Amino acid sequence: MWTVEGSMIHVQRTSARHHEDMAGWRQVKRAVFARHCNPWSAWTRWASAPLVLVPVWRRSWRDAALVGVWMAVNPIVFGKPAHERAWATRAVLGEEQWIEDRPMDAAMAVNVGASVAGVAAMIAARKRRAAPAAVSMATMMALLLWYWELMARYHDERGDR
Repeated sequence: MWTVEGSMIHVQRTSARHHEDMAGWRQVKRAVFARHCNPWSAWTRWASAPLVLVPVWRRSWRDAALVGVWMAVNPIVFGKPAHERAWATRAVLGEEQWIEDRPMDAAMAVNVGASVAGVAAMIAARKRRAAPAAVSMATMMALLLWYWELMARYHDERGDR
């Protein structure tokens, strides 16, 4: 926020309220990731990725709502994992830290590639072209597994900070 006083411009970086809001957001994010790192959550969400094509293919708002609800509740429907040794758990916890740190690294490129493949799958589904949609979705899912590997390594290298 900035204000002008005479010929001086005053810049206020952040307010106390902004810091409170960010602290609240971090608590919510931590609570979601604490449950989403359950391998059942991670793997069912990954396996559900092709479902996002169904509403596009069928042009159905009802299907979109159903898929959207599933994708929204999936990270919280499973309980906290019993331990953090599972690869999927380490990948999700690494992603949580990676999102916080925001490094520009190979994982960013893989994530962008997965996003591009996902958009290509949606476009192909919109055009009702099954083979390109399937290939694009398979590419996205493979890139997501690579991304998970990078996130698991990120977690392992940084430990529990």
